[in-house]
Amino acid sequence: MKPGERILGVEGGGTKTAWVLVVAEMPGSEFRVLDRGKLPPSNLRLTTPERLREIFAELPKQIDRAGVFLAGCATEEDRRSLKQVCLEIWPTAEIVTGSDRDSGLAAALDHGDGIVVNAGSGSSVTGRRGDRIERAGGWGHILGDVGGGYFIFIQALRLVLREHDLHHSEMQFTAKILRALLLNNFDELVRWVQTADKMEIATLAPVVFEAATGGDARMMEIVEEGARVLCEYTEAVASRLHLLAPKVALIGGLFHRDSIYTHAFRRRLKKNLPDARVTIAERSPELGAAWLATEADDHAAFHPEASQGEIDNLAAALTEQHNPRSENLEKMSAQQLVEVFVAEEKFVQEALHAAAGELTKAIEVVAESLRNGGRLFYVGAGSSGRIGVLDASEIPPTFGAPHDLVQGVIAGGATALYRSAEGAEDQKSAGALALDERKIKGTDVLIGITASGRTPFVLGALDRAKLLGAKTILLTCNPAVAGIGDSGPLESPIPATDVDLVITLAVGPELLTGSTRLKAGTATKVALNIISTGAMVALGKVRGNLMIDLHATSTKLRERAVRVLAELAQCDYQSARNLLEASDWNLRAALQKL
Repeated sequence: MKPGERILGVEGGGTKTAWVLVVAEMPGSEFRVLDRGKLPPSNLRLTTPERLREIFAELPKQIDRAGVFLAGCATEEDRRSLKQVCLEIWPTAEIVTGSDRDSGLAAALDHGDGIVVNAGSGSSVTGRRGDRIERAGGWGHILGDVGGGYFIFIQALRLVLREHDLHHSEMQFTAKILRALLLNNFDELVRWVQTADKMEIATLAPVVFEAATGGDARMMEIVEEGARVLCEYTEAVASRLHLLAPKVALIGGLFHRDSIYTHAFRRRLKKNLPDARVTIAERSPELGAAWLATEADDHAAFHPEASQGEIDNLAAALTEQHNPRSENLEKMSAQQLVEVFVAEEKFVQEALHAAAGELTKAIEVVAESLRNGGRLFYVGAGSSGRIGVLDASEIPPTFGAPHDLVQGVIAGGATALYRSAEGAEDQKSAGALALDERKIKGTDVLIGITASGRTPFVLGALDRAKLLGAKTILLTCNPAVAGIGDSGPLESPIPATDVDLVITLAVGPELLTGSTRLKAGTATKVALNIISTGAMVALGKVRGNLMIDLHATSTKLRERAVRVLAELAQCDYQSARNLLEASDWNLRAALQKL
């Protein structure tokens, strides 16, 4: 950071967006505040990108750096999308993005150890000891946010409704709510609640604190319950970090506005963490956001750019090359386009024939792992991940296998199945963590699917699986991964990844350059069909070419089960149906009665 740079710090949550514009006269000096203010709420999960642009457009334009930290910005994909919005507003500035947890830590602890308890519209507890971070709470209002403004007021509303339902009476507190909302009666209050959003509800928490301060015992119970849970989370974070006498900094509107909440929290925490040093954070989170903007070095930690060598390596992948047979794709008629696509499928057949030996080995590896109590995991990103999830989802109904026997893991999770989340593939650590969540073990087998052979999410998962003793298979459409090229041996682009088997499906360049959902996707789908079906056959789930463990869960599948049983038992359809009904439509059980 250069002296004199103008730095914008932004911290957004469920009730407001706080910002500050500062300048540091020299490195290491305190900020000089030039301007500051508050704008409407900007929780990333509850605010549309269009609305974020409108809010950010009201902030100072002439800046050199910006730190923008919003509630709900929890993942790498969140940070990336938030940064993109910011760059539309400040295209020449250095931008760092993240969660309000990050700016809260920076504001309250600097680089030091301790625990930050945030109670605003929502709530969260975040602790740090050295490089280790531990979290509790902060799951959003649907799953909790216990101890935040939304939770406090919802509890009060539920109490009001319970009293009305049980005793058909209105509490004195009901009148306070009606007065705060300028409503006239109980029915209007119910209608308001049904249409109010999280932010509108959370802003009414002060009504609860006012009633508690005024001696309303039942409202005080709600305040105490919020403080109790926040203390419980604080104690859990302290225990995981082995902090016996932690600094506990309180931030957020509920602590700053309502001393009754601060007192309740201190009193409860002292019982189990008597040596904790509880304090109200002196610096605001938006100042923490500005400070983080100065700490980042071009913010590579949030969005590492590929080196020129990595870009060149990717460009050299066979799936990224231009296909001379489709160079005039936009000039082709519909019939010509169909003809060139159909003709191109011969390369899929050739690739599968060439990989027959590796596919055979894959069947043997997978079957052996499943026999020994292991599971099969497909791991991929984008099209590759979707294909893996599709094949995994077909195994239980087709072969009567447990749902966890074959699992698809896709970068970005379930939403990536129907909405592009390509940026989710860029972190090896994310792939490793995805396997940790599934408790991978030595008897399992993992097939990493990556057309280019370079997807970090997949490589990270393969590395973790190998480390834990699981069998590993890499399925790729890039011959360079196997050290095979038209001009001789090539250096592997993934020297750090050691796998048990590489399956190469050399389908060649795509008709639409780089679109590996085409030939690469087709070849991958067929390869997974071969491997999973072959393994299920080896496990005895097929007789002849008939499925004997299918789940007869629909009319179509029940009719199929009848035909299979009739053929194998050499009986008429009605006899087969009667036997299946007597066996609760369990085809294998029916066969065993023959």
